[in-house]
Amino acid sequence: MSNVNSQDLTSQDPTSQNTTAQNTIRQNTIRQNTSSRAVNESATRKPSKEEIIAAIKACATKLGHVPSQAEMQRERGISRRAFSRQFGNYTKALRACGFDGQGSGFMLSMEELFKEWAGIVRDSGEAPSIAEYQLRSQHSCGPLRNRFGSWQHVPAGLLQYAEKNGLGEQWADVLEITRRHGQRERGGGATRGPWKGWNSGPKILNDRPVYGEPFLRTALTFAPVNEMGVVFLFGAMAEKLGFIVTWIGTQYPDVEAFREVAPGRWQRVRVEVEFQSRNFLQHFHDPAGCDLIVCWEHNWPDCPLEVIALKGLFQAHLPG
Repeated sequence: MSNVNSQDLTSQDPTSQNTTAQNTIRQNTIRQNTSSRAVNESATRKPSKEEIIAAIKACATKLGHVPSQAEMQRERGISRRAFSRQFGNYTKALRACGFDGQGSGFMLSMEELFKEWAGIVRDSGEAPSIAEYQLRSQHSCGPLRNRFGSWQHVPAGLLQYAEKNGLGEQWADVLEITRRHGQRERGGGATRGPWKGWNSGPKILNDRPVYGEPFLRTALTFAPVNEMGVVFLFGAMAEKLGFIVTWIGTQYPDVEAFREVAPGRWQRVRVEVEFQSRNFLQHFHDPAGCDLIVCWEHNWPDCPLEVIALKGLFQAHLPG
């Protein structure tokens, strides 16, 4: 008779094998149910401010840029409601993390942007063109253009930033170069009308009629019917209304601008643009997040903010 130990008999016993398989299935089911409960509890639990901040920073590290609200929903399962409940909106959540709340990607601070630009001016002895800046800078020209509207406005905007923040002594040579640059630009015979910077003039299209000289020259021919129309019209009228627009975005508030509050004195203001002033309520904006509303029609008598209604001002500020 061959020698067969008890372990070999057990491994060949169908009843024992069935019992082992059932135990394995039961354990797997318990683990799956436990995991599902943990996921559901995580999804329904309201994250704290600290947890949201940690999640944003972790997501930024993973993605290599400041995540958008949609990316936070996808990557971390944090909803728009959670940001609104804990911070008021997503922009404020980003700022609580130490990120600039405007746009996507790691936004450089004004201090960083100024120091790099000023270093280029100091080395070259002049305000750089876009091509020169992109050749010398570690960053694209996008952040500065986004803040000041166009590259043409960058030197004056950074000069104003330096003077406002007490950087005149440290960067005196740079500010003097910038002032001379501004004087040359203002005295260079700049003319109103379309920019003549292209090498070729506008091409006449042969598949449509040619019209005569317009009797009425306005930036917007017809009254706006939506918020984007108001944004465009405000941009066209900004100078006459005493504003210099430095930034336009898609998150609240829509516009950053400087406003002449006294002759030769300017202050930064945050502007929310609405078609009608009462739309501010429908968008659930926090009044503490902006300084004034620019709209086409003012239909909110109890508005706690200053309101500029372009409809009433438009005729008085037509060009010419």
